[in-house]
Amino acid sequence: MNILRANFWFHYAGPQAFYGLAGRLWPWCAALAAVLGLWGLWLGFMVAPADAQQGEGYRIIFVHVPASWMSMVIYLAMAFWSVLGLTFNTRISGMMTRALAPTGAMFAFLSLWTGALWGKPMWGTWWVWDARLTSELILFFLYLGYIALTSAIDDQRRGDRAGALIAIVGAINVPIIYFSVKWWNTLHQGASVSLTKSPSMAQVMLWGMLLMAMCFWLYTIALVLYRVRTTILQRESHAAWVQATVQEAA
Repeated sequence: MNILRANFWFHYAGPQAFYGLAGRLWPWCAALAAVLGLWGLWLGFMVAPADAQQGEGYRIIFVHVPASWMSMVIYLAMAFWSVLGLTFNTRISGMMTRALAPTGAMFAFLSLWTGALWGKPMWGTWWVWDARLTSELILFFLYLGYIALTSAIDDQRRGDRAGALIAIVGAINVPIIYFSVKWWNTLHQGASVSLTKSPSMAQVMLWGMLLMAMCFWLYTIALVLYRVRTTILQRESHAAWVQATVQEAA
């Protein structure tokens, strides 16, 4: 059984097999993301009641919190693929890491931007240099640094290895973001959703947030799979199967 599982994973580590798998999966993920996103926004902005303390302004959390989660999850995924790439020298690993980075940067920016929109009415300022905000900003710069470094190196495999080092070393910033409210005195409140405690929000609010989180997950998967297919065609353009695929599409 273990041998069969290993063969399965190594089979899809090849660009040709992964290209086909990604082509089958991304449309379904995109469609589910659209459905869950509309459902989550409807619950969060139309059904959920106003917050007793923050009024209507709290509704930004239905975008801000899932975006913040995804900015961290995607960077950990980049570190995961980077470790695989450096360990097993799989070609698909570098492609996946590069495909993840722009989406991660977008979610990090969205987290910072929506946080500023939330912070102004709640805290009276757009920005403060507290631990969570600063570490999230560092995460955004790590994404930009990865994209800039890998784009600047002409040799794609060498660029993948250099970018992998940034992804792996920078991953230490993710637990700093997550635990910053426990380690330091910050303006941010503690987690409203926890695996070990009951949620500290109304059920309809929780469902709206979870639906948006699942929407962002599926959106990320769909976009990354679509983007990596393009990368595979570019990098493997010399392969006969790519030339045949392009001719069929034409």
